[in-house]
Amino acid sequence: MLHSIVIPCYKSSRTIRKVVELTSQELDKLGRHEYEFILVDDYSPDQGATLAAIKELADDYPFVKAISLAKNGGQHNAIVAGLNYAEGDYCIGMDDDMQTHPSQLVYLLEEIEKGYDIVYGYYPEKKHSTFRNFGSFVNYATVRILIGKPKDMKTSSYWVIRKFVRDYVIQYQSPYTHLQGLFLRTTRNISCIPIKHFEREVGQSGYTLKKLIQLWSNIMGYSVVPLRLATYCGYLFSILSILGVIGIVIRKFTAPATQLGWPSTMCAICFFAGINMLFLGLIGEYLGRMFLGMNKLPQYVVREVYQQKNTKKAPSSEAEQLEASVSNPLPTQEIPKEKEDIL
Repeated sequence: MLHSIVIPCYKSSRTIRKVVELTSQELDKLGRHEYEFILVDDYSPDQGATLAAIKELADDYPFVKAISLAKNGGQHNAIVAGLNYAEGDYCIGMDDDMQTHPSQLVYLLEEIEKGYDIVYGYYPEKKHSTFRNFGSFVNYATVRILIGKPKDMKTSSYWVIRKFVRDYVIQYQSPYTHLQGLFLRTTRNISCIPIKHFEREVGQSGYTLKKLIQLWSNIMGYSVVPLRLATYCGYLFSILSILGVIGIVIRKFTAPATQLGWPSTMCAICFFAGINMLFLGLIGEYLGRMFLGMNKLPQYVVREVYQQKNTKKAPSSEAEQLEASVSNPLPTQEIPKEKEDIL
């Protein structure tokens, strides 16, 4: 059974070799000798250091495939790019910074063998900053509302999926990719298990506030809840305005000397104008994404795929070596013509 490990790489020239080699060693220890690594350089702004590192790994190991993207597409789009080149029965998603540690892979593989289609590893204790943890909480709460994620389902960037899930995911062509949405569209036979979260060994996270908001907003492509929210808000504020008019009329009859204030009127106008602009912008975001989708905005652009020409892995066990010797017997020695005449 072939295992495909897909790793999006972004400024990871100092860590990616350790990730690949430790993961390879871990799979060998588990007796899973058939595997491939698909390393996707998401146009790292490090003068080609990350691309050079993954190409060097492809030169050193026949089971490594290096993919270079022509522009930065984001983590989820880079993963989808890698999944398009994955051929495994199981596809494994990992990070390039050693926080999704190879030592925890055994727990995910044991869980998916129980018959699940997708297995997530989640972190009871995260080694992120307070800002990132708060962002994760907001994302968890809103995604659960928008796409109906089960309340007890916890996710991360460390997961294992079966081949049919990968086959469905790669059919998605929009540039606004959100893997949780795609996975939940495919199956609900999903499990999540607690694993240990490790400290980042080098550098800092590449996610800025802007990128986190952009990633979160991608979930809108999998839900119409925000559009329905605009309708519900319209009902709510219509009812509030009717109640307000009734209150003003009653107050005028009970206290005729009451003067209606200009500041309160302006506050009400500004408030409702802001609500209108908010939902017009939301509808415009949906229309803009539909427009870009119809214009075939690329999800990712592959600039180069690099790997050894001889991708056959050397036998790692005595049984495999024996099988190789049987399937490739030594060439028989030809009998010289003189001896053939004597015989």
